[in-house]
Amino acid sequence: MSSRPPRLNAVAYISAAQSPILVRTFVPNKQDDLKYHYIAHTSLDVIEERVVSTSKLGECYLGHLYSMEDLAVYGWIAPSKIKIVIALALTDAFIKDQDIVTLFKALHLAYHQALSNPFLRLNVSPEVANDPAALIVAGNARWKSLTKRVDAIGKAVNEAP
Repeated sequence: MSSRPPRLNAVAYISAAQSPILVRTFVPNKQDDLKYHYIAHTSLDVIEERVVSTSKLGECYLGHLYSMEDLAVYGWIAPSKIKIVIALALTDAFIKDQDIVTLFKALHLAYHQALSNPFLRLNVSPEVANDPAALIVAGNARWKSLTKRVDAIGKAVNEAP
């Protein structure tokens, strides 16, 4: 068995209101972007089932959600109800849950660092300023720091020895 970690093909952040915040792909063929949007949306049903059926309070890692063609899809749900979905290329290598959890923690931290940026300007009225869903939608085009962090994580994972 190979010890090489699997290739990260895509990362999707989904808001508590079930709308995508960011879907980043790490595949050379950009025609597959729509495929990863589809994967992000289909993962929502599986995530909802897992959240309802799980009895572990405070457990963010949802594990392997499903496999599709040449991909394995994993999920994470934060206490703020933000969902993170990753798509990994299927390989013969054994994937440890701890490696996936570490990846999710890095992605979750990247999201919080981007959201905590005091210079992130969101065009919202003061009435909805305390609603995270409104902030996410308003900041959709302004998530440059999140995009940079996710790209750096994707590069680190895909270039690992």
